[in-house]
Order: sequence, then C-alpha cells, then structure tokens
Amino acid sequence: MSIRLRLALQFAAIVAVTLVLFSALIYLFTFYSRSQFFSESLLNRARVVAHVYFDGQHPQTDERHRAVYNSYLRQLYRTLPDEEVRIYDPSGRVLFREGQATGRAVPEQWLNTIAESLLLRAPGWRYTVGLHYTVPGRGRFLVVAWSVDVDSQRQLGTLRGVLSVGLLVALVLTGIGGWVFAGQALQPMRRAVQEMGSITASDMHRRLSGADGQDEVSQLARTFNSLLDRLETAFVGQRTFVRDASHELRTPLTVIIGELEVALLQVRTIEGYQQVLRNTLDAARLLKDLANGLLQIARASDDPSQVPLRPLHLDELLLQAHEEVQRRHPTCRIDLDLQLSADAPDPVVRGNEALLLSAVLNVLENACKFSRGSELPILATLSASPSHVRLEVRDQGVGMSEADRQQVFVPFFRADNARGVPGHGIGLPLTHKIMELHGGRIRVESTLGEGTAVALELPRA
Repeated sequence: MSIRLRLALQFAAIVAVTLVLFSALIYLFTFYSRSQFFSESLLNRARVVAHVYFDGQHPQTDERHRAVYNSYLRQLYRTLPDEEVRIYDPSGRVLFREGQATGRAVPEQWLNTIAESLLLRAPGWRYTVGLHYTVPGRGRFLVVAWSVDVDSQRQLGTLRGVLSVGLLVALVLTGIGGWVFAGQALQPMRRAVQEMGSITASDMHRRLSGADGQDEVSQLARTFNSLLDRLETAFVGQRTFVRDASHELRTPLTVIIGELEVALLQVRTIEGYQQVLRNTLDAARLLKDLANGLLQIARASDDPSQVPLRPLHLDELLLQAHEEVQRRHPTCRIDLDLQLSADAPDPVVRGNEALLLSAVLNVLENACKFSRGSELPILATLSASPSHVRLEVRDQGVGMSEADRQQVFVPFFRADNARGVPGHGIGLPLTHKIMELHGGRIRVESTLGEGTAVALELPRA
C-alpha cells in the first residue's frame, strides 16, 4: 500500500470517526430532549385533566354544568395518538376515564408510592406517566396518562436518514480530498526519489533539490545530501588511497624485480650475489612494512563493536613503546615525564592493546625520524584527569608548514622536507583512525624548523 493511499485512508478514518461521534451526540441529544419534552407534555396533560375534573366536582351536577365542563375540557385538551387518562381514588378504583378505553393496567406500585411524578417508557415510543393529585378533605388521587410519541418517532427517523446520507457524502468527499492533498504533499518526496534514482557512482557530486525548506521532506533532502557528501569524500579518499598504495607498492616490487633481473644477466661473484640479496632483502622489508601498515589501517577502520576492548594502563603501553623505539633507534633520546602524582587518577583507558601500542609507537618513531640530527631530546609527557588521559610527544626536529600540517592525516602524504626520511606516510593516518576507533582524538601542532608536538587524548575507563 502506497503512502498516499494510506494517508488518504487514515484521514478518511479520522474524519469518519469524528462525524460518527458527532452524529451520535446529535441523535442522542435530540432523542433525550424529545423524550423529555413529550413526557413533560403528557404529564402536564394529566395535571390539566385532574385539575379540571376535581374543579368540576361541585354540588351542581346538572346537565348544563356537565356540558360546560366537557366544552372546557375539549378546548384545553388535544387528543394524542393512542391517548388515555385515568383518575384513581386512594382505593384503586377508576373515578374518571378520558380517551380510548383499553385494558392497560397501571403499575401496582404506583398506587402505593408517595412520589410526586412517575414515568415509564416502553418500546415503540410508548409512555406512561402518573402523578398524585391532592384534594383538600378527600386525600390523594392517582392520575395516569398513556400515549405514543409518533412525532418524535417520525422526526428521529428522518434525522437518522439525514445523518446517514450526510456521513456517506462526507466520507466520499473526505476520501477524494485526502487523496488529492496527500498527492500534493508527497510530490516533493516523489521528486526526491526520482533524483535519488538518477545519482550513480560516476556523478556523486549531484545533490537533491528542495533542501532549502523547513518541512520534513527538506530535512530528508538535507540529510541525504549530507550523506552524499560523506560518501563522496569516502569515494575520493578510497580512490586516492588505492592510487597512492599502488604507487608505494610498485616501488619496492620494481626494486626487487630489477635487482633479480640484473643478477641474472651474468655470472657474479659471491660478494656480488650477496649484495643483490641484501638489496632485495631491504626492498622486501620495505614492502613488508608497507603491507603491515595497510593492514593496520584496514583493521583500525573496522566497526568498533567488532574490536575487542579491555581496560589498559597507558603508562605501561608507553614504557613498552619506549623500549621498542629505543631498540629500533638506539641513537634517539626520548625522555619520559609521567605526571602521575599519588592523588592523580590512574591512566586507565578502555581499548585494544595492539592498536593503541601501534599508535604510540607511530608517534614516538615519527618524532625520532624527523628530529634526527637534533641534539635536544624528545619529551613524552603522560598526564591524567578525571575524564581523559593525555600523552604529548614533543620533538625539536624539522617541523612542517601549516599547509602540510593540515594534510598529515591523508594516507601516503609526505611533506616536502620529509622526502629524505624513510617512511610511507601512513603512521599519522593510522594513529588518527585508531583514536577515532577508541573515541579519542589526536592533535598536531608544528612550526617549520622548530619542531612538532603530537597529543593523544583518550577517555578514562
């Protein structure tokens, strides 16, 4: 079922329920008011009959007085359908009967009750009303009147017909109107769907129109455009990554193939073959380091929920990384400043040990490589606050320009002054991804010719 049809049906259902309730309210109010009016009218008629009858009970009971009484009664009393009025004395004997003579019996409890007015409704709009009429010196008499409310029955039947026809017409008009208005409301959505269907991987620069409004469709268009921005950035980054990775992988492979081809051109001495093997081994190690870096970047890009995390002491990881860097770069001096007093929080973070160790190693090793030749040591400062653990590595090396600093997280990017430094340009991008995976952040501050400071911040566990 389409959204348009569903909206039209829901709108029609809401209007139908509202109209049914309103019609029922009108009908019940009319029914109640008509019932009250007829019962009051019948009661008043019974009261008039009793008043006229007892006022006519004088000692003069000649024919002239009786004729005047009947004429007066006919002037005040209009006969209703199936109407009958009776007057009972205290013993239950009928004193007076007016209207059609029937065998209807008065409820027995009415003869003994002391209530002022009595009412009984029967099916078919039949009413029975009664009242006690007190005559001074003679006691209380029961006056009972019967009748059928034909007018109300006919008028309520007409009202039911009018309400039914009106409800049916209103439902038809509501359904048509809901269908038209739902189509108009969903027109921007259909246009957005058509535009979405026309966007392919080759033209991801295109964006949805109609994102300038404030309605829900405009919000959807803005959200989808934002998604396209992220996807386009990811696609561009992927193409750049593949291109740069292919270039970096091709270099050591070319060296290996070239060395082997040259070695096979002629017979060489043992020393010559050893030199070829050494060159090939260096290129193979370079290829291995590059492959390991690419695998680490791919692992750091995984879903965080799929990476095992546990509480880790960052100071212990820093000591392990420091020991490994000193083994790789024996001439590099790294001073550790653990600003962890007795009352300071423990530098415990929740993370993956292998990935965090790789991140710290990358930062320390970069500091060693880019501060080669500097007499000043590298300073690694570890501090902890109630919410974060911070590691800052500051060197006094070559530094970088502001333009280069803004691209340090792009894979395979190499600054102009770093061309002679061994590496592939994947250390800081890998560290950046590891920080994102752990909910942390990395900051790089650098001044060309003065050095670089890299700060890693992770939330405490």
